[in-house]
Amino acid sequence: MLENEANPTISKSTGLPRKRFYRARAHSNPLSDSHFPVPISPSHVDFSLHYPQFFSLSCEVGCIKRVQFADIGCGFGGLLVSLSTLFPETLMIGMELRDKVAEYVKERILALRTTNPGQYQNVSVVRTNSMKYIPNYFEKGQLTKMFFLFPDPHFKEKNHRRRVISPHLLDEYAYVLEVGGIIYTITDVEELGEWMKTCMDNHPMFEALTEEELQADPVVKLLCTATEEGQKVARNGGQTFQAVYRRIALSL
Repeated sequence: MLENEANPTISKSTGLPRKRFYRARAHSNPLSDSHFPVPISPSHVDFSLHYPQFFSLSCEVGCIKRVQFADIGCGFGGLLVSLSTLFPETLMIGMELRDKVAEYVKERILALRTTNPGQYQNVSVVRTNSMKYIPNYFEKGQLTKMFFLFPDPHFKEKNHRRRVISPHLLDEYAYVLEVGGIIYTITDVEELGEWMKTCMDNHPMFEALTEEELQADPVVKLLCTATEEGQKVARNGGQTFQAVYRRIALSL
């Protein structure tokens, strides 16, 4: 408690980091060269540093768990925190390019682990550029879910190549997703929503979930409510546009 009183970045009442000390630009240029370590391959990522409790248990039973969920551009980590308790045995990671925001998520997770013993051990964050380095972190067919919530719309046509959903990037996402794995997207920009839907409709390795499947999926309900962006849209009475697609096997 005394430590929190001496540290203005930590809330005295909750023990969690205060967002105002970690604010950054809403979006970063994903094509620029940022300075952070990049693993040569997934085998060079030491995930035991991210999930020490799970990896100590894995060593005892002789079965190493792998990350299955990836939140791309995770922002302040709201979705990750919600998913962590919904899927307590599933390892998940947020990938965030902005250094201050990634640091906030890291501190938030550490604080939640401290104040909730035994919980939030399955969630972590890494600062990286997911548009460039997805294959450096995940093996073929490793992931079961990927999330792209309220991504940068890059309105200008010349900047559409910076969009996180594109035909080229869907090839990479299909590589790291298992057959049956799901991509979740949501935006409050109708044109971007149509763009993402069209990209996935036209890709041979993705198909849209049916309305019945969407209704039965508990994750879909979190897309609008778990993130700061989604909550802001709801407060302002705005619309959202979802596209949820399944990775399928290529037909020969």
